[in-house]
Amino acid sequence: MKAAYLVNNGRVNRAFEIRDLSIQDPQPHEVQISVQAFGLNFADVMARLGLYPDAPKKPGILGYDVVGTILDIGSEVRSELSIGDYVVALTRFGGYGQLVNTDYRAAVKISSDIPVDVATAFATQGGTAYYMAREMVNIFPGDHVLVHAAAGGVGSLSVQMAKSAGATVYGTASTSAKLDYITSIGVDHPINYKEHQFADVIRKILGKDIGLDIIFDPIGGMSVRRGYRLLGAGGRIVLCGASSLTSAKYIWSKLGVVKGFGLFSPIALLNPSKSLIGVNMLRIADDKPEVLQRVIRGAVDMYEDGVIQPLGGGIYSISELAVAHQALEKRKTMGKLAVKW
Repeated sequence: MKAAYLVNNGRVNRAFEIRDLSIQDPQPHEVQISVQAFGLNFADVMARLGLYPDAPKKPGILGYDVVGTILDIGSEVRSELSIGDYVVALTRFGGYGQLVNTDYRAAVKISSDIPVDVATAFATQGGTAYYMAREMVNIFPGDHVLVHAAAGGVGSLSVQMAKSAGATVYGTASTSAKLDYITSIGVDHPINYKEHQFADVIRKILGKDIGLDIIFDPIGGMSVRRGYRLLGAGGRIVLCGASSLTSAKYIWSKLGVVKGFGLFSPIALLNPSKSLIGVNMLRIADDKPEVLQRVIRGAVDMYEDGVIQPLGGGIYSISELAVAHQALEKRKTMGKLAVKW
């Protein structure tokens, strides 16, 4: 068996090597999966660049989400899962391998007819979007919701979940093709953030007396500070990433991104009745695996009910891993990217 190991941080053309994989039998609470394909996430890019503290030490195997077939089941697995089931699963790294072990509560049975770039989206993207939109906040009809990176994996599903709840949705994207896409999935006010300052556009639409109710933000930095000013009473920002760090080339500019988040004391949040909520699905997976299972299952159910449709962003071969990473880093993609063995 093989795996793609991260051996160097930085440039993608020297970051990965295909090496032999040695894997133990699954632990009592784990299932072992023969991986057909794994998904890419922006956190993978940050890990490759050396900007993700939780990433495994080099040489290490990245990868959060896989689709494949269960080969073995631990002695304490208590679920409907069986050997031979086709599943989507979230992994605590290790997903870039042909075999992976993961907690059985992170695996959900799905149809093998689903394209792998769509199927891999149910784990990290689907689980994250569901957790944010259904468990961290409640979205009500008439709410004003801003989704940053609305053409991305988490963003596009967040848009669809917000629309299904009856919200008015504002979405940011960087190209005309992405703007067309987010409009097609329900964004009422698409904003090209390269041409316009999103805060100015939204304030002009809302006027002075109405604020946003919810912001889903995977970008961080100044977008948080600017978004905070747009919130109305009871408004919430849900932070699920800091992709702006990847575009900061030098240490001083990275520190500027961190500074851009701003400092918020409890009193500053209490008086205007505003909230900042952080989401890290790896921490949820570590501490509350039953929640992880619930949110992945919830995303799959919404797909099966026709409420959401993850966008497949493309299927690459393992020999094209560097190409896929580069495309994701440069924000040239829409939807979920998958790499197939």
